[in-house]
Amino acid sequence: MTENHNIIPARHIHEECGVFGIFTPQEADVASYAYYALYSLQHRGQESAGIVVNDDGLFRSLRDTGLVSEVFPPEQLKSLGQGTIAVGHVRYGTTGSDNKRNVQPILVNHFKGRMALAHNGNLTNSRELRQELESRGSIFQTTTDSEVIAYIIVQERLNRGSIEEAVSAAMDRIEGAYSLVLSSPTKLIAARDPHGFRPLCMGHLKDGSVVFASESCALDAIGAEFERDIRPGEIVVVDTAGVRSDTSHCGKAPKKLCVFEFIYFARPDSVIDGSSVHIARQRAGAFLALEHPVQADVVIGVPDSGLDAALGYARQSGIPYGIGFIKNKYIGRTFISPTQTMRENEVNIKLNPIRSVVEGKRVVLIDDSIVRGTTCRRTIDLLWKAGAKEIHMRVSAPPFVSECYYGTDIDDKNNLIATHHTVDEIAKIIGVNSLGYLSIEDVVKLADNTENGFCTACFGGGYPTSIPKDGGKDRFECKISEGEKKKNA
Repeated sequence: MTENHNIIPARHIHEECGVFGIFTPQEADVASYAYYALYSLQHRGQESAGIVVNDDGLFRSLRDTGLVSEVFPPEQLKSLGQGTIAVGHVRYGTTGSDNKRNVQPILVNHFKGRMALAHNGNLTNSRELRQELESRGSIFQTTTDSEVIAYIIVQERLNRGSIEEAVSAAMDRIEGAYSLVLSSPTKLIAARDPHGFRPLCMGHLKDGSVVFASESCALDAIGAEFERDIRPGEIVVVDTAGVRSDTSHCGKAPKKLCVFEFIYFARPDSVIDGSSVHIARQRAGAFLALEHPVQADVVIGVPDSGLDAALGYARQSGIPYGIGFIKNKYIGRTFISPTQTMRENEVNIKLNPIRSVVEGKRVVLIDDSIVRGTTCRRTIDLLWKAGAKEIHMRVSAPPFVSECYYGTDIDDKNNLIATHHTVDEIAKIIGVNSLGYLSIEDVVKLADNTENGFCTACFGGGYPTSIPKDGGKDRFECKISEGEKKKNA
């Protein structure tokens, strides 16, 4: 089972971005609240991090590439000072490169004040909007669609009586996925697109502070009590007068939460739109056991997102659950393999099988997805070397067959192994005795909140919106590069 095959180059699905915002009734160390919240959202993005503190209209920011622990050393975090509002962001970019100019929150100075904006998601009409803005003289400093959102809001603000009216008007123009947290000089605003592609929730602290975050685990991290999820299409405004909601955009589109939030993106301890991520993943494993039963001795999961699904498979099937891998938790984003051999065997450093669990055993291996095939093949090779007798792989998601235009980093279906091979062919390529994917019919049943509607476009379930002509992650990079060339000529 270990002969060589031609395998598509390695790549795994990357996390989303994470957003956070806090409004306090009186001046406080809001930067520290943002810091701890972003730490708990680190899984959603490791490219960059940023915090903007609003102190009575004075905006202080700290933003850079790197992990939260790298961007905010104690002395730097302290320099942000006190304030009544803070907005934070951790980023994995799905539009625009990972250089410093694309770090969020985005800061904008305009005729009627300042604004700091953090965005999770991806617009489907950003190219058209950017061309429209540039034709009217707008000069972009980044290559992200988040800056497009900021410019549209500012443009609308010049003709509206309030920032919340500007956000509402902007939502009539922008399309696609967006969960936003933004600060004006006096207000904190949260907004979610009408489909609700990306999660966003609200909570409060004992002192009356109001907080927003991509996931409820961020509220737990700062001792905030979860209040509710922001409704798809809702705008929530917080200022000294209290909290108010604009639901004029609600109910205009069917709910289409990204189902991959439950499969992979979110932390297991989060609750999204009323459903536990932990329970959803166990349910995925149970469905897999019913759809793809097999005679085996042990069920193991690939850390971390495969563990809950493995537990669910084991409980449903009656096959014992085992811890099959130890994950090295001390390899961060800055880990660099010094030689080609080390790069090719990077999985050996990140994961190590427990021989006593798998040796001589028929193993059911659970993972969240197969993208191009190389990463799981290397993981499977580790199990063969550890003495597994048989390996039956089960995947807690359907096969990826289409691009995602809503923020998940799946931008070319030609790079997806499932678009070129049958399930049996993939099983042979990755080196397993059998392979089974979760069906698209069962993947939409993962949430225990039956009102949830899901986007399954990447699994061939159809796109909820019109799709862009050019949806590549770096679609604005070439224009910037050409502009820089002309500037330096």
